[in-house]
Amino acid sequence: MAVSAAPYHIDKPYDYLVPEDLESLAVPGVRVTVPFGRGNRPSEGIILTRGEGTRARGLKAISTVLDREPILDGAGLALALWMRQRYFCTMSEAVRAILPAGLWYRLQEIWRLQAELDPETARAAAAGIRLGPEILEALERSGGSAGLEALREAHGDEALPALRALERAGVVWHETAAKQKVGDKTRRMAELALSAEEALALTEAKRRTSPARYEVVKLLASNGKTACGEISYFTGASARTLRGMEKAGLLAFSEAEELRVSLPERVEPGPPIVLNEEQQRAFLQLCGLAGAGRASGALLQGVTGSGKTQVYLRLVQEILSQGRTAIVLVPEIVLTPQMMGKFSSYFGGDVAMFHSGLRMTERYDQWKRVRRGEVKVVLGTRSAIFAPLRNLGVIILDEEQEGSYHSENPPRYHTRDVAKYLCARDKALLVLGSATPSIETAWAAEEGQYHKALLRRRYNEQNLPQVLIADLRQEIKAGNPGLIGAELRRELERNLEAGEQSILFLNRRGSSRMLLCGECGHVPECPRCSAPLTYHSANGRLMCHHCGHSQRGFDACPACGGMMKRVGAGTQKVEEELAGLFPGAGILRMDADTTAGGHEKLLRRFERERIPILLGTQMVAKGLDFENVTLVGVLAADLSLYLEHYRAAERTFSLLTQVVGRAGRGGKSGRAVIQTYTPENDVIQCAAQQDYGRFFENEIRMRRLRRLPPFADLFTITVSGAEEGAVLRAAIAVRDTLRLRFGDSEVLGPAPAPVLKVNNRYRYRCLLTGKNDKETREEIGGLMRAFAGNGANRGFNIFAECNAAE
Repeated sequence: MAVSAAPYHIDKPYDYLVPEDLESLAVPGVRVTVPFGRGNRPSEGIILTRGEGTRARGLKAISTVLDREPILDGAGLALALWMRQRYFCTMSEAVRAILPAGLWYRLQEIWRLQAELDPETARAAAAGIRLGPEILEALERSGGSAGLEALREAHGDEALPALRALERAGVVWHETAAKQKVGDKTRRMAELALSAEEALALTEAKRRTSPARYEVVKLLASNGKTACGEISYFTGASARTLRGMEKAGLLAFSEAEELRVSLPERVEPGPPIVLNEEQQRAFLQLCGLAGAGRASGALLQGVTGSGKTQVYLRLVQEILSQGRTAIVLVPEIVLTPQMMGKFSSYFGGDVAMFHSGLRMTERYDQWKRVRRGEVKVVLGTRSAIFAPLRNLGVIILDEEQEGSYHSENPPRYHTRDVAKYLCARDKALLVLGSATPSIETAWAAEEGQYHKALLRRRYNEQNLPQVLIADLRQEIKAGNPGLIGAELRRELERNLEAGEQSILFLNRRGSSRMLLCGECGHVPECPRCSAPLTYHSANGRLMCHHCGHSQRGFDACPACGGMMKRVGAGTQKVEEELAGLFPGAGILRMDADTTAGGHEKLLRRFERERIPILLGTQMVAKGLDFENVTLVGVLAADLSLYLEHYRAAERTFSLLTQVVGRAGRGGKSGRAVIQTYTPENDVIQCAAQQDYGRFFENEIRMRRLRRLPPFADLFTITVSGAEEGAVLRAAIAVRDTLRLRFGDSEVLGPAPAPVLKVNNRYRYRCLLTGKNDKETREEIGGLMRAFAGNGANRGFNIFAECNAAE
C-alpha cells in the first residue's frame, strides 16, 4: 500500500498484514489507517494490491478500513502511479489530486481517561509526571477526552511526552479517529407500510379525531415515498404524529441521499446547431478521428469568434450518440458560467460542472454523480480532468495555451499530459482548441504529431477588430500621466454615445503597484517575502500577493518621515480615473478582489444591465462573448512582455490576441486600442494584425537557437530553506551532482527564484536542459531522494518540475 505519512525520499509500496475480520473490506482502492514508522504513528494509506504469502517478521497489521467501497478502481490507481513516476510526487499526493477535497480524511489522536480508574488514584499517579496534573485536569474539564491538537495548543510541545507517561502509568489511553471532510447528506423519507386502500380504510374511520393522519395517508397514496419535511409542510402533521403512525404500522421510514448540487438557471433548449462550411469540414475531420478506434490528437485552430464552441457542441453530441462520454475544459473559472449555459441548453442534466470555486460539498456530490454514471459530460477547469467518467470518447482543452492548465502545487502536472494519458487509455480523441496555440502544440501539429483543423474566418462573417496602437511615450510628452490615453478616451466616448459596451484590460489588481518615499526612496516590502507590497485603496491596506500578508498603509515614511507616493497603477486606480473622465457612466470592475461573490453574478449584470465599461484583469481577456461589446482597450501591453521567462512573448501575444477578440462578436464591427511604450515591438505588431503565422515563425526560430521547448525540456530543481546562505550552499551541491551526470553545458545555476523569499523561505534554482524521458526523470528523482535522505539537509525542501509555467 501507499502511506500518506511517507515523504518523497521513502515513498514506496509498504506491506501490511490484513486481519481476518477485515479481509472482506480491505481490497485494492480503499483507504485504511495503519501504524507507520518507529513510533507507530497512525497514518492513512491506500491499498494498491493484495496477495498471499508467508508472514514476514515484524509485519504490522492494518488498524481500520475507512471506506465502504474502493474510492479508486484499477484505472484510477494506475493513473496515480503514472503521475507519481512522471511528476516527482508521492503516491499520496497523486491520489489527493485525483479525488475531490471533500473525500479526504483528517486523522486525529484522541486521548481518554481510563474509565475504571477512580479520580484519586489517577491524580496520585499523575503527580510525579511533568505536566501530568495539568493535563489530567484538562481531560476532566472536557468530559474525559480531548484531541492531541487541543492539548498541544494549551500545554505546548511537552504535552505529548506527558500523555505517553500517563499512558504508561495506566491513567489514560488513546485512539485514532478518522473524520472525512465532507460526509453524505441524507433526509428521512416516509412511505405507506400497507397498500393505499388498506391505509385509507383504516384512517377514514378516524378522520374526525385524527385528520392529520388521514391527510398524510392521502398524500402518500398519491405521491409515494416522500420526505418527512415535505409531508409536514403540506399536511401540517408533526414529527410526533409521523412517529405514532409508524408505531401503528401505517408508515415505514427510510433514509435517502440528498445531493447538494446547485441547479443551473433554467435554460431554453438550444436551437439546432448550423455549422458553416469551414466548421463542418473541421467537425467531419474530428468525427473521423474520434471514430477511428484508436487514440489520436487534433489541434483546432481558429481566429477569435470563429465558432470553435459550436464545433465542440456538435462533436460532443456525436460522441454521446455513440454511447461514450466527454470532458470539456476551460482555463478560467470565469468562463464556466457561459460555457455551462451553452452545454446545458443541449445536454440538460447530463452535464456536471467542476471547478475550485464550488463549495466542497457540491464538488463531492458532483463527483458521486459522475462516478455512478449519472453524468455524460463534465465541464470545468483543470481539476475536472480527474472526473471519474467511464468510456471517454473525447477530451477538449479550450484555450489550450493557457498557463492555468499547469498545476503549481504537487503534483505539478500539466492537464494536457494527463489528457493524453486518458485518451491513450480509452482510445479517445484529444482536441486542443485555440486561436493562439502554444508553440509546443503548434510545432507538434507542424511535425504531424497532431492532426490540424483550421477556422480562418469569423462565424458571423464580420472582419476581425480594427486595431489601433497608441504610443504611451507620446502621452507622457503631452502631459498625460494617466493610463487612459487620448486615443482610447476618444473611442470610449464614441461607444458611450452609441450605447455600446467596452472592455478594458489591465493585468494587475490593486490601486497602485507600490508606495515609495519621495525623499529616501524607501519601498515597503513584505516581512515574509522579498517582494514589494501592493497598495489597495478600497481598504487602505498594503498586501502581499505571494503569501497573503496584509498591513495598514501609511502616509509618512517609516525610515525618514518623508511623504509616501503611490507609484504604478492597478484596476482600482484605473476605475477612479475612469470615474473622473466619464462621470455618471457605469463602470464594473472585475478582478480577484471583486469576484468573491462569484464571477457569474458580475457577468450577468454586465450583459443584462448593459453596463458601459467592464474593467478587469486576465479574467476578462478570454472566452467572453457579448454581442454589444464593440471596443476593447489594452491599457499596458508591455506588462507581461519583458518578464524573465522564455514564454513571455508567447503569453503576451496570446493575451493581446484573445482580449482584442472580445470586440465585434455580434452584428456590429469591433475596434481595439493597444496602449504600449514599445509600439515597434514585433510581438505587439503581430498581435495587432492577428498574425499568428508570422509570430510563430519568429518565435520557433528563437527557440531552436536557444534550445528551448519544443527542442529540449527544461527541468527546474528548487531548493528552499530558512537561511539564505545554507540554501545557496545546498543548491550548489545539487548543481555539482547534476553536472557530474549530465555535463557542465547542460546545467545552469544556482540562481535565486524570481521572488527569492516567500513566506520566510529562501529559494534557489538549478536548471537542467535535457529530454523529459524515463531515464532523466529517474536520475532527478534519485538525486532528490538522496538529498532529502541526507541528514545534513534537514530543514531544506527540494522539488523539481519540467517546463515550469513560472
